[in-house]
Amino acid sequence: MPDNPNVTIPDSRKNLFNVGALFRGLSTTFSYMFKKKPTVEYPSVKKQHAPRFHGLHELRRYGDGKERCIGCELCAIACPANAITVIGAENSPEDRRSPGERFAARYEIDELRCIFCGLCEEACPTDAIVLTPRFEMADYRRGALIYSKDRLLVPPEAGVGTPPDERPNGIPADLGGVFRAKDTVDITAGYEATFRGHVLKTQRQGLTVRQAQGDFVEERGNVVRTRGERQRPGDDE
Repeated sequence: MPDNPNVTIPDSRKNLFNVGALFRGLSTTFSYMFKKKPTVEYPSVKKQHAPRFHGLHELRRYGDGKERCIGCELCAIACPANAITVIGAENSPEDRRSPGERFAARYEIDELRCIFCGLCEEACPTDAIVLTPRFEMADYRRGALIYSKDRLLVPPEAGVGTPPDERPNGIPADLGGVFRAKDTVDITAGYEATFRGHVLKTQRQGLTVRQAQGDFVEERGNVVRTRGERQRPGDDE
């Protein structure tokens, strides 16, 4: 281009400059056609999250089916977004829901208000409320994102641990076990800390995950193999 700013450039030369810029832009676009794509084909292929990922909540049980929540409302007090509502009630000998004196007669979490900070999990004295790696919570109605107790509570067969029937204040012996189990980069072990994490691990397809020792493992359905291992007959691609 001329150094004198007062010189007028013909329109034909302007068009030539535009064509050059167009080709430079296209060269950038075409260069990515031959590179590995960072995207995944969701939902048939789901991105792997760390076990400590703060996703959908769940209420845990003991191994005998009793609820871990004792209705102390500490999670609701610790929540900075006022997303948790807990109404406690007294246990009765005929209908004992938890090892403590109280249980949560009503438990709700407004996932629209929740900021997934994990303070409820830290405040809970019985490891009852935990955050899981489950991130799929989209819905068509706002009311559907208010999770009540029946949606948060895991099934009785998914309970773990011994209920502290003989321990004071209902404090379990495995307190902090979920945090220690999730404090890892090992996907296969960390996802087992929560029920929804276990379910999510069984639903994965075609994921590439990194083990704690640094080896890459490719998992398709329920078949796990290293990348250097040959494909077994009958495996789906």
